[in-house]
Amino acid sequence: MVRIAEIESGSIADELHLEIGTRIIRINGQRVRDGIDLTFLLADTTLELETLGPEGEPAFYDIVREPGESVGIVPAPDTIRECGNKCVFCFIDGNPKDVRESLWLRDDDFRLSFTYGSYVTLTNLGPKGMERLVEQRISPLYVSVHATEPEVRIRLLVNERSGLIMEQLRYLTENGLSVHTQVVLCPGWNDGAHLDRTMDDLYGLGEGVLSLSIVPVGLTKYNLGRPVRPLTMQEARDAIGQVDGFRVRAKRERDIGWCYSADELYLIAQQDLPEVAYYDEGALTENGVGALNKFIHEFDQGLDGVPELPYRRLRIVTGRSMEPFFLERVGRLADVTRTEVEVVTVVNDFYGESVTIAGLLAGRDIQARLGETAPDELLLLPAEAVNADELFIDSMPLSDLTAALAPATVATGYEITECLKSL
Repeated sequence: MVRIAEIESGSIADELHLEIGTRIIRINGQRVRDGIDLTFLLADTTLELETLGPEGEPAFYDIVREPGESVGIVPAPDTIRECGNKCVFCFIDGNPKDVRESLWLRDDDFRLSFTYGSYVTLTNLGPKGMERLVEQRISPLYVSVHATEPEVRIRLLVNERSGLIMEQLRYLTENGLSVHTQVVLCPGWNDGAHLDRTMDDLYGLGEGVLSLSIVPVGLTKYNLGRPVRPLTMQEARDAIGQVDGFRVRAKRERDIGWCYSADELYLIAQQDLPEVAYYDEGALTENGVGALNKFIHEFDQGLDGVPELPYRRLRIVTGRSMEPFFLERVGRLADVTRTEVEVVTVVNDFYGESVTIAGLLAGRDIQARLGETAPDELLLLPAEAVNADELFIDSMPLSDLTAALAPATVATGYEITECLKSL
């Protein structure tokens, strides 16, 4: 069942005096399991709602509405389906004890995959769950495959059901659904010939498999080498070579690259990033595929609108991965703003030096690195390091860090134009 969290003013639900807290049990005789069901079943223009009020009182409502007219029900968030795998590379196992609370959630929920693009393994879906995906046309999905050989995937995910992945993907694609896929590449586990097999198997499922991202395993000081280790520079280069080789076939047969090496793979390999055209439509930036190219483009384009900031000092805070990209641009930024610009690279003590991206910088590490500040300083922090509640990964509030860095001015975001115009 689904609980009503809000009622839109002036809507059908408002006119019927439905109350917040009311639970919707069935629509047109069909059970409502979650928000996806609610959206799917409310698509009809003639509706019979079976509900339980906030005090448990049953009620029925008959609704006839015009096509496109909203019923006005805003559901409460669904309970998230948690992961039943024990992946050997699970990032949660690398969390320190005082990490932001939401980082402990082991989600593996197809609804989040459909609505937000998070990757799922499909191991917690039986035949009825798979049938539901097809019936409700829940597509595209984002699926963590990691390996298509059953024994390899079972070894990686430590879940016997994980060996069904090709059967599941074939069922989805043959029934008209689309999926984006990914491989978290772990040296000695699913690389080399296993990666070749995975690319070939997924490509062979046809155009329902929209893409394949190859992402290097990310480890912290808490799970480094237990039992997975990071890729070496040569291993990263070998993987890029395998992907590039397969892309030749995909370009020839489907006129699309189809498989992509993540930005981090190029950083480990110490190779130049590919051109923008490599990423086709650029739909995978949230998975770290083409995000650096997007950042570079937006940063360079934004410089034209940055105001002059004479007699001030700009300090840009970042992680080790982004340091060279900022260093290449500080000269032009200094010219445009007519001010001193410094790139402040923060080593991640919270997670360990193996974690180099700016989005996982802890507030306390930033504070320790910046030290004392001056009134004329502008401190530009990475927006990705702060969540919607303005908490850093170590649960430090942005407001606490801002207070600790006084008297300097603190701003978040690398969208230089908008950020500096607001200061």
